[in-house]
Amino acid sequence: MGQILHGSATTTQAIRGAIQNSQESLRALSARYGINQKTVAKWKKRTSVTDLPTGPRQPCSSVLSVEDEAVIVAFRRHTLLPLDDCLYALQPTLPHLTRSSLHRCLRRHGISRLPEVQGDKPAKKKFKDYPIGYFHVDIAEVQTAEGKLYLFVAIDRTSKFVFTELHAKAGKMIAAQFLRNLIGAVPYTVHTVLTDNGIQFTNRACDRYAGDHIFGRVCTEHGIEHRLTKIKHPWTNGQVERMNRTIKEATVKRFHYDDHQQLRRHLADFIDAYNFGRRLKTLKGLTPYEFICRQWTSEPKRFRMDPIHQILGLNT
Repeated sequence: MGQILHGSATTTQAIRGAIQNSQESLRALSARYGINQKTVAKWKKRTSVTDLPTGPRQPCSSVLSVEDEAVIVAFRRHTLLPLDDCLYALQPTLPHLTRSSLHRCLRRHGISRLPEVQGDKPAKKKFKDYPIGYFHVDIAEVQTAEGKLYLFVAIDRTSKFVFTELHAKAGKMIAAQFLRNLIGAVPYTVHTVLTDNGIQFTNRACDRYAGDHIFGRVCTEHGIEHRLTKIKHPWTNGQVERMNRTIKEATVKRFHYDDHQQLRRHLADFIDAYNFGRRLKTLKGLTPYEFICRQWTSEPKRFRMDPIHQILGLNT
């Protein structure tokens, strides 16, 4: 009958027996049989040539009986202790109880999560509701094989409508023109714009004698309130920061562009698909365009034109 050896065995039972009966040094035996000296030493110490059994020395089942589960469920519901605390408290009574079997038991009975206690955590603050026309604006850098471009992004806080442009530079004059283009692109009135404190949007603190910033002047011309984020608090403008990431993940982080024009075409297609086809949970399953149309029926005074004229199709 053939020998049954484990998969990593480097010796046979005959070699093991020869090693145990030999008086040669570990080095000599290691060289003769082509094995490690530690392996030779291991078999010299043993009296048997068979492999030792693997696995737990005292195997026991972690399957819980109906009575065990009843004890666990009653203990959890009475004490409301966390998982590990329950484990430590129950193991003296149920020695075969493991952490994984305890977790599975609690999940089966629908009590794996402890009920939330009022007052443990501060209530999540809900974003203040604003009428349609509050835009978050930001600038991000993107790359193609042709070089670097600046991505100007604006997203409506309420409708989630997105407007973007790509430019070779990111100066204040370009930022001001981007705002003018945004005002002309949306069918409703823009009443507030939130930006960071970049020089494209506002004067630096040291420029106390400088004239009004061009971006601020455009806001004033159109009756727009220009708000600035708190310095070193980029999360204040988190909506547009998240949109920047979404755009990059769908374009430059996923595809290679040989030139700027390829990126421009793909970006335009993505923004159209987002505004007119992407259903958003925050809008209760509506697309940004569908939400704008609903606002048109409920608050027509906020609109400059009927948004139906901006729908993608034969009339574009």
